[in-house]
Amino acid sequence: MQLEFFPSRTLATYIGKMFAVRIVAVLLMLVLVLQMLDLLSESGKVLAAPGNGQGELLTYVSLRIPQLVSRFLPYSVLLATIITLMTLNQNSEVVAMKAAGLSAHQVLAPLFLVAAVTSAVTFVFNERVVTRSTSTLKAWQNVEYGPIPVESAIKNNVWLQDGPNILYARAVTGQGKDMRMTGVSWYRRDPTGMVTEIVTAPDATFANPGWTFRQPVMFDVQSARKTASASDQVFAKAVEPVQVVISKVDADAESLTELSDSIAAIREAGFRTTEIDGKWWHKLSGPLSALLMPLLGAVAAFGLARSGHLFVRAVIGMALGFAYFVFDNAALAMGNFGAYPPFLAAWAPFVLFALIGETVLIRTEE
Repeated sequence: MQLEFFPSRTLATYIGKMFAVRIVAVLLMLVLVLQMLDLLSESGKVLAAPGNGQGELLTYVSLRIPQLVSRFLPYSVLLATIITLMTLNQNSEVVAMKAAGLSAHQVLAPLFLVAAVTSAVTFVFNERVVTRSTSTLKAWQNVEYGPIPVESAIKNNVWLQDGPNILYARAVTGQGKDMRMTGVSWYRRDPTGMVTEIVTAPDATFANPGWTFRQPVMFDVQSARKTASASDQVFAKAVEPVQVVISKVDADAESLTELSDSIAAIREAGFRTTEIDGKWWHKLSGPLSALLMPLLGAVAAFGLARSGHLFVRAVIGMALGFAYFVFDNAALAMGNFGAYPPFLAAWAPFVLFALIGETVLIRTEE
């Protein structure tokens, strides 16, 4: 028995290259098929906006592909694991490696190395590319595929509570005291909840307290009288910039550092952050799912191919992998509801299925 984790550089390179090529091939197949289906369902909305054409369709594809790559890369690693190990098993290469004294973990070591690199690349890709494309795409969808907002971090369609009154902003940009609203409306309500006055303005800035409406227009509901003001006025004095952060935190569109800042702002305002904490932890545990796939799919590598059970083993590997994704999503949802602590909701599926994978590997290795 050899004690080195990678006993042969040639063998590790051979298996690693085979695994990496299959990951890329499966990922390309999935992304191309899913992108075509998604484009068929969304192209009508993109082209419905005045002036949109083929260029805007290509823009949509460029913004959507990073989301598809991020979401389906772990599935690609799982399917590539099954295909690679089935190929090695059918060609009796696994039997030859075990006859040379390699353990099951040594056979799988090149796959773990490629999967670890894939996890690291996924994390960087999510932080640098996916968050930006998601933010830009959502901002574009909020304006119904009209002119793309210059600032992709814009927050759209923000509704805020101002005591009994309501403040609405079509778009919000900036942070803290530099925050600026455009397309603002303020609704004054009586104790029964009926709207008695509507104030609109093209934009508003934070006045600490309240928001300065530039040249507002007041509409009295009861008399149906509209009055335009030549001077700026302050409304919504109970609304703070942190309320915008609380109401419009999108973990998918924020990087790890940006999400950390949002969580800190919400905590400083005295609000709970359980749901966002779970998503923060999942930004770390999510990419590591690729590292788990070789272990869950390893059941397809061991056992004699001529025994007729290879297909069954492949199905078991796929079932374990897909069960992990189902359990991961369920745990994250339970964490959002507060049933699980955020850390447990993000990491429990990974630890549980790592133990299950080890158990299945040990029990099925022949």
